[in-house]
Amino acid sequence: MLKAMWNWFKQPAARWGVSIGVLGTAGLLFVFFQGVAYTNTTDFCVSCHSMSFPYEEYKKSAHFKNSIGVQAGCPDCHVPHDYPDLLIAKVMAAKDVYHEILGTVDTKEKFETHRLQMAKAVWAKMEKRGSKECLNCHQLTSMVIEDHGRRARRKHKEAIEDGKHCIQCHKGVVHELPKGYEG
Repeated sequence: MLKAMWNWFKQPAARWGVSIGVLGTAGLLFVFFQGVAYTNTTDFCVSCHSMSFPYEEYKKSAHFKNSIGVQAGCPDCHVPHDYPDLLIAKVMAAKDVYHEILGTVDTKEKFETHRLQMAKAVWAKMEKRGSKECLNCHQLTSMVIEDHGRRARRKHKEAIEDGKHCIQCHKGVVHELPKGYEG
């Protein structure tokens, strides 16, 4: 069997075919991963008109500008960093493109009408993942809790003891809380 395969591969057409297949596959993978990387940028995220509303809120937050110069962009918080979850999130984001085309949230008023529903969906994802995207940057066990204010110091100690994670307490850190939210 191995000898038959080797004899087949000795033929110029077979070598060309395999070479083209390998190079074609490598090219497609390169384009695919470049596309994933491009769509994982804040510039790409805010290229849709409807994202200009939450983008303005983000620019006022400590995730955009802070004393230590660390910036978390849209994908850092809203897109899983691990495969295959990252790819699943990209496929699920097709609904955002669909709603952008439909104009579902293309004005500030429409955006506010849907804000609570959208926020709840994001919070549910973050809850389900145990605030994994937050934990890429923030670790309770690495914080100097003694440097926090009295309430934060108490709450973070409780969170460590109770195994809680970020989104359970930190809704509205980067974006405004929706009207009608009862926390």
